[in-house]
Amino acid sequence: MRHRKGYRHLNRNTNQRKALLKGLAISLLEHGRITTTVPKALELRRYVERLITIAKRQTPQAHRLVFARLQNKEITQKLLTEYGPRFQERPGGYTRILKKGRRLGDAAEMAYIELVEGPSSEAAAS
Repeated sequence: MRHRKGYRHLNRNTNQRKALLKGLAISLLEHGRITTTVPKALELRRYVERLITIAKRQTPQAHRLVFARLQNKEITQKLLTEYGPRFQERPGGYTRILKKGRRLGDAAEMAYIELVEGPSSEAAAS
């Protein structure tokens, strides 16, 4: 039974899992779209969406919280100056997961995870 199992452990201990999610989050925020396995993408979505929600506050405390989780000055600045205002009107759902197929080596289910476009670009398209 899965009672009270709060997250995917991804066959890693706590420090390795935190480092993995931090690295994946930095890559996603830097490039906008990355390829990974489906369980990692699902766990990364929880991690990144919480960071974007914090960044939407635009306060010094939000800056400290985001930097504490990412430990990367450039991505923290990008998150607060670009992604925070971009998703200001959006009440969640900042990422999209698209299934890609199976990996050749071990047949692991792969997926793209990407940041969705903000409301400003949707309004400009119509």
